[in-house]
Amino acid sequence: MQGNGGNSVKGERTMSRGFIAQYAAEAAMQTPGVIKLAPGGAAVIREALGVESESKGVQVFFDNNNENSVTITVYPVIEFGMIIPEIAWSIQENVKMDVEEFTGLSVEAVNVHVIDIVYIPDPLPVESEETEGDTDA
Repeated sequence: MQGNGGNSVKGERTMSRGFIAQYAAEAAMQTPGVIKLAPGGAAVIREALGVESESKGVQVFFDNNNENSVTITVYPVIEFGMIIPEIAWSIQENVKMDVEEFTGLSVEAVNVHVIDIVYIPDPLPVESEETEGDTDA
């Protein structure tokens, strides 16, 4: 058992790190300016050794003293030109809100480690066929 969601009238409920990480990843990806999530340093090493991680770009740690409490670390790639502290704050708010709402767990902290900043060029304007074929003769 990786985490305990608590006991209910009908029995015990458990949640895996991967289940929680999925909610955290979806919340982070919905933040404007986040391009993708990338695995952190330890996950890169594990993948190189052939060990798959449950959710790339997010790590979930259960509190040793309280199984209903988690700390989440997110590894985003941010779009160039965005204000990084504002994006990080938004990621923290979105992840905390979604994980607490959908899992019932208490999120003690959301750590954001920006892995990369990527420049996304504006698409080139496409000339219409009408302007290419216009000749006033």
